[in-house]
Amino acid sequence: MNKERLMKVLLGPVMSEKSANAADAAQQFTFKVATDATKPEIAAAVEMLFDVKVEKVQTINVKGKRKRFGQIQGKRKDWKKAVVRLTEGQDIDFGAGA
Repeated sequence: MNKERLMKVLLGPVMSEKSANAADAAQQFTFKVATDATKPEIAAAVEMLFDVKVEKVQTINVKGKRKRFGQIQGKRKDWKKAVVRLTEGQDIDFGAGA
């Protein structure tokens, strides 16, 4: 796969209480990804960037919320979320660079 494309697949980690519990309990990490990203691309991008071995990738298309700004009706963008399970003994430390 093209390295340039893989660098654009992952947009950032999803930091929430639910994703933190999944990371602690089951070696699962949650990322915001490009809407056109495929599961093999997501797995390859995580393996390349974090030097880990991916066991499984699950994706979710998240619909943007409808919002009101006074009288103006608005909508947030739709986005894609990926839950990546690592093989046993692997780990990603997001706080290492800080």
